[in-house]
Amino acid sequence: MPELRFALFGAGFWSQFQLAGWQELEGARCAAIYNRTLARGQALAERFGVPAVYDDPERLLDAEAPDFIDIVTGVESHAPLVRLAAARGIPVICQKPMATSLQEAEEMVATCRAAGVPLYIHENWRWQPPLRALHRALGEGRIGRPFRARIQYNSSAPVFDNQPFLKDLEQFIVADMGSHILDAARFLFGEAESVYCRTQRVHRDIRGEDVATIVLGMASGMTVTCEISYASRLEGERFPETFVTIEGEEGSLVLAPDYWLRETTAAGTLARRCPPPHYPWADPAYDVVHSSIVGCNASLLDALAGRGDAETTGEDNLRTVRLVYAAYESAAANRLVRLHPDEAH
Repeated sequence: MPELRFALFGAGFWSQFQLAGWQELEGARCAAIYNRTLARGQALAERFGVPAVYDDPERLLDAEAPDFIDIVTGVESHAPLVRLAAARGIPVICQKPMATSLQEAEEMVATCRAAGVPLYIHENWRWQPPLRALHRALGEGRIGRPFRARIQYNSSAPVFDNQPFLKDLEQFIVADMGSHILDAARFLFGEAESVYCRTQRVHRDIRGEDVATIVLGMASGMTVTCEISYASRLEGERFPETFVTIEGEEGSLVLAPDYWLRETTAAGTLARRCPPPHYPWADPAYDVVHSSIVGCNASLLDALAGRGDAETTGEDNLRTVRLVYAAYESAAANRLVRLHPDEAH
């Protein structure tokens, strides 16, 4: 297959890992970087051997005519950059969260649909090897019909140290981590029909919420509770791991600390580790997250090259965005929010 040339938009904290993830794959090459601060873009380009750097996104698109763009900028710039690419017929990969509001996300999807341009969301969390292993085990059906689940992502990790901008977000943990965790819930269990959410702010020096408890009523009849926190000091914290417990009619599945997957049925408990691979460029403490970038990029590259369908399209991720804003609506009103059938499915 011919090599696809892409442009990376953004040179912030996550851009280095996104570029490194692309370099693990054959069939894609970064031809240019855009960053509004040229020097920062140049430093990233020099490090990764990227030949061109721009501080004007339109000039980059017109001069380079990339096969696709990968947007790794702040969420406030996602929609304008998507519009620029769509107007030129250029496929787009965009980081989560997709947009600053549900309306904006809907407009982004509609713009790309009208232009006939693929829009993909780099929703890498579901590509973590332990979560993929859990998904496969659930699909094998040995625990029977699942009726209840709990997804936990709780820690006291100092996330504001390397991403200080998070302190200033009016909507923090549900929009930021909730996008991942709610998408993981959809990946594992399908669509939700109702949302109930409570949020709290424990850190006193931030604007938004840093704790959220979200209860999803699933179309399947399941109840799924999502616990998300950056204010929980726990014994044996294993940031940034996600823990999951699934109860079924014939048994249970537990994704436990240190990537242990345990399946319990009447026959007993089977346990195996499902650790992520380590890449030389990855922070060992973040292996489970950084390795998921490679898996997600590979899926999106296959779709761009016509070798298959992507899981995390803009259309699909719009359902996650709707859950995010339903959670905020629920928390503000302290009530259950029911999703319209067209939104749930």
